[in-house]
Amino acid sequence: MHKEKIPKLTIPRLSLYYRALLESRESAFISSEELSKLTQFSAAQVRKDLTYFGEFGTPGKGYRIVELKEVILKILGTGRQRNIALIGAGNLGLALLAYRGFAVQGFRIVAAFDSNLSKIGKTFEGVLIRGMNELPQVIRNKNIEIAIIAVPANVAQEAVNKVIKSGITAILNFAPIRPKAPKGEEILNIDLSIELERLSYFLKRKSKKV
Repeated sequence: MHKEKIPKLTIPRLSLYYRALLESRESAFISSEELSKLTQFSAAQVRKDLTYFGEFGTPGKGYRIVELKEVILKILGTGRQRNIALIGAGNLGLALLAYRGFAVQGFRIVAAFDSNLSKIGKTFEGVLIRGMNELPQVIRNKNIEIAIIAVPANVAQEAVNKVIKSGITAILNFAPIRPKAPKGEEILNIDLSIELERLSYFLKRKSKKV
């Protein structure tokens, strides 16, 4: 592996390279130029990102597709199933439970939790919704490594605290706040409102140019 520190943006680009490799192809090889066309990143960027993790490719042919897919899966750690706990069984949480795309990439929501007594004990998409008091035991028993937070902003920090206390170090947060966490915890914040505001700004600029 390259000794230089790997930029954070390299990792999501690897995911896009992998998706490009999944497209049906007749050839056994793919060049950095072809990956560039499929992902909209420059061929130089493709080569640089892959070089961080070793020397791949055959001169004059490019990258062997089967090998490169295996390498990227190994780098991303998605070559095996990753179990997920969903915190919050509201509209967003239930939509995430119903999403089939996670399983395709090796992620599976195996447990869901909520504090609403009217939801606890019910099953949705084959997953039992449990009370938050069961969180530590279920995380241990089901070998859960990732938590998705899909609760209102006013209880998000509390939910994150409980998840971390239960041993989870990787969190995907959909609540519209940025929770605090100890050093060493990885929290990825997804604020859908901010993304919509970005699109609104784009539309506003576009209308002024017309």
